[in-house]
Amino acid sequence: MEIKVNFLDKLRLEARFDDFTVVADQPIRYKGDGSAPGPFDYFLASSALCAAYFVKLYCETRSIPTDNIRLSQNNIVDPENRYKQTFKIQVELPADISAADRQGILRSIERCTVKRVVQTGPEFVIEEVENLDADAQALLTLNPDSGASTCIAGKDLPLEQTIANMSGVLAGLGIKIEIASWRNLVPNVWSLHIRDAHSPMCFTNGKGATKESALASALGEFIERMNCNHFYNDQFWGQDIAGAAFVHYPDERWFRPGRKDALPPEILDEYCLRIYDPDGELRGSHLYDTNSGNVQRGICSLPYVRQSDGEVVYFPSNLIDNLFLSNGMSAGNTLAEAQVQCLSEIFERAVKREILEGEIALPDVPREVLAKYPGILAGIDELEKQGFPVLVKDASLGGAFPVMCVTLMNPRTGGVYASFGAHPSLAVALERSLTELLQGRSFEGLNDLPRPTFESNAVTEPNNYVEHFIDSSGVVSWRFFSARADFDFVEWDFSGQGENSNAEEAAALFGILEGLGKEVYMAVYDQLGATACRILVPGYSEVYPVEDLIWDNTNKALAFRADILNLHRLDAAGLEVLLERLEDSELDDYTDIITLIGIEFDENTAWGQLTILELKLLIHLALRQFDAAHEWVKAFLQYNENTLERGLFYQALDVVLEVLLDDGLELDDYEANFRRMFGNPRMDAVLGSVDGSVRFFGLTPTSMALEGLDRHQRLIDSFKKLHTARARVAASPS
Repeated sequence: MEIKVNFLDKLRLEARFDDFTVVADQPIRYKGDGSAPGPFDYFLASSALCAAYFVKLYCETRSIPTDNIRLSQNNIVDPENRYKQTFKIQVELPADISAADRQGILRSIERCTVKRVVQTGPEFVIEEVENLDADAQALLTLNPDSGASTCIAGKDLPLEQTIANMSGVLAGLGIKIEIASWRNLVPNVWSLHIRDAHSPMCFTNGKGATKESALASALGEFIERMNCNHFYNDQFWGQDIAGAAFVHYPDERWFRPGRKDALPPEILDEYCLRIYDPDGELRGSHLYDTNSGNVQRGICSLPYVRQSDGEVVYFPSNLIDNLFLSNGMSAGNTLAEAQVQCLSEIFERAVKREILEGEIALPDVPREVLAKYPGILAGIDELEKQGFPVLVKDASLGGAFPVMCVTLMNPRTGGVYASFGAHPSLAVALERSLTELLQGRSFEGLNDLPRPTFESNAVTEPNNYVEHFIDSSGVVSWRFFSARADFDFVEWDFSGQGENSNAEEAAALFGILEGLGKEVYMAVYDQLGATACRILVPGYSEVYPVEDLIWDNTNKALAFRADILNLHRLDAAGLEVLLERLEDSELDDYTDIITLIGIEFDENTAWGQLTILELKLLIHLALRQFDAAHEWVKAFLQYNENTLERGLFYQALDVVLEVLLDDGLELDDYEANFRRMFGNPRMDAVLGSVDGSVRFFGLTPTSMALEGLDRHQRLIDSFKKLHTARARVAASPS
């Protein structure tokens, strides 16, 4: 994690990381003002807090209350060497906790990350640099053998060269990547989380059998999502980009809707229109892009090549962003390598959906077949030793598709996790199933898995598939676990041979889709210095239902974004219009404003926690519509999850409105005790909200220029690096 430090007045310092700011000072005896803890105090507190976190985690997974558990830490300084210290952590436990759990709680503290790092002994490197942001990939270093050349199935270049090439691409774009975490819970299963140090919202996860393969996976995913603009889906890219020569890509085209909002004839083809507009309800306005919001310009559409005949078909960017999420995008050392990865993931998700929603029982992989892959078997055996039964299944549906499945059961909680992997090689597909299972997860994280069900509706509900797509945390049917399989086991193999193996495999995978009667469309992106592609298979590779284009389109943001960002500038008439639109929209009152308008507010602020419900409440309050405001306050206090501070503000507002709306009560009779209960600053905010001197308490003013929205500005900064690189390539002679 990158922590940047600013020098404030006197001895005060400010450390900034992610969306947090920490201020440190020195005690008065050391010439400071004592206005904040010192740096070493934060270090000491981090150890105690980390220990307490692991205690909390242990207790929550076993439903042990922590109300009466107390923990303290003391650091004992050696009188002869103040740098040699003993940290004594003591835990006070209630009498009703069992002996086994007492030992478990103490053992959990042994896992404290701060403790382990200190005990291992971190290495400090202190150096001067010309520019803090210039050494873009310094945090990625694995120190591989300079002469190593590790080749793995599916990669057209050795891992070392793949990592170096991708790191160079990111460094050339000025993107500083940091590794936020590594995990290696069982043998031959590695995963890591990487992110843009400047814009942590841009992150990916990688997985593999080794550290190097996991890092290559994470970097590849980062580059694919960067090339396909996936990091910036559903977000407002700012007014500068909205009016630029191009918004998404230099080869985009904009088409205006026809009469009565008809779809432009230049977009999609007859095959796609049958899928996306079967009832003739789709209108041009449904396809305005969310990112620019530039409806005057028309529908931003991107060229894709139809693989059956090489014709170019224009897909609205809105349609792609609304329905496909990250499905069908990949980067590779070569186009063929990227195609194999794209198509493998498409089959993985489509077959997974067919199996889960069809409640299909899969055949077990025989032990003698698993024995051919000892590295994979070692990881599975370790999970079994940890108390997690593992089922290894052939998900090829009788050898038709290159898909495998590893399913984990958690007897402690009754939860299950079905992880799928795909690749033309059975061994690689199996490895991907296992590494996907543990990607970014701790053993404690396996306690959050959902329980299987015999309720078919819960399994076939569309959002269940979305949950499976995002992190495989959806519900699985008990019928999936039947010993009577619906297909026989097949030891399949779709892999190619020799130097052109990826090209052969890509052709084979395209052939499967052709056999299914599917049209396939592909766009290739190489303007950023790496090869990536995106493949769309209409009617097969979508993640969200097609109906979302009409009923839950992300461009609903366009009806609200400008007014909400300009909230403090709206007069009474403007607020009435906004309120009416919110009511007429029939949007869920618990939808957060971040999602609604595509702005990355800092989640630690009132804006970041704001929901449609609270926004309606504040508008009624600003309009002095106290009866309606009071009803929304009660709804907020009953159902809304927010910070303690925000909750206390609305508790105070609730009682003040109660008094104001009761003709038999006088506020002057209660104000003194309200102030004693809620404090003067909070009551000043409440009374100001009632008399109109305070509007939209807690929401700092901003506008469509996005001033004060540092988190979102950093996201736009990240996108502008890509936009600038694309513009430079487009302007250069071919």
